[in-house]
Amino acid sequence: MGDLQSISVPLWIMAVLSILQALLLVSIGVGGYLVYSRVMTLVNDLEARQIAPLREKVDAILMDVKSVTARVSQQTERVDHAITGTIDRVDDTAARVRAGMHDKASQAAGVLRGVRAVIMSLLTRESHA
Repeated sequence: MGDLQSISVPLWIMAVLSILQALLLVSIGVGGYLVYSRVMTLVNDLEARQIAPLREKVDAILMDVKSVTARVSQQTERVDHAITGTIDRVDDTAARVRAGMHDKASQAAGVLRGVRAVIMSLLTRESHA
C-alpha cells in the first residue's frame, strides 16, 4: 500500500496541473475570441466612419472623370472631323488653283510661242530678202 500512496500524490499533482492547463487553454480561446470580436467591431466602425465616405467621394470623382473624358472624346472627334474637312477643302482648292494656273500658264506659253514664231518668221524673211 505504501507504493500506491507515494504514486498517488504525483498523479494528483499532474491531474490538477492538467485541469489548470485545460482551463488556461479555454480562457485563452475565450480571450482570443473577445479580442477578435472587439477588433472586428473596431474595423467595421472605422470602415463606416472613414472608408465609406471616402469611397463615396472617390466614386463621385470617378464619375466626373468619366463624364469629362466622354466630353473630351466627343470634342476631339468633332475637331478631327473639322480638321479633316478643312484639309480636304484646302487640297481641293490647291488642285483647282494648280489646274487654273496650269491652264493660264499653258495659254501664256502658247501666246509666247506664237509671238516668238511670228518674230522668228519675220526675222527669217528679212534675212532672206
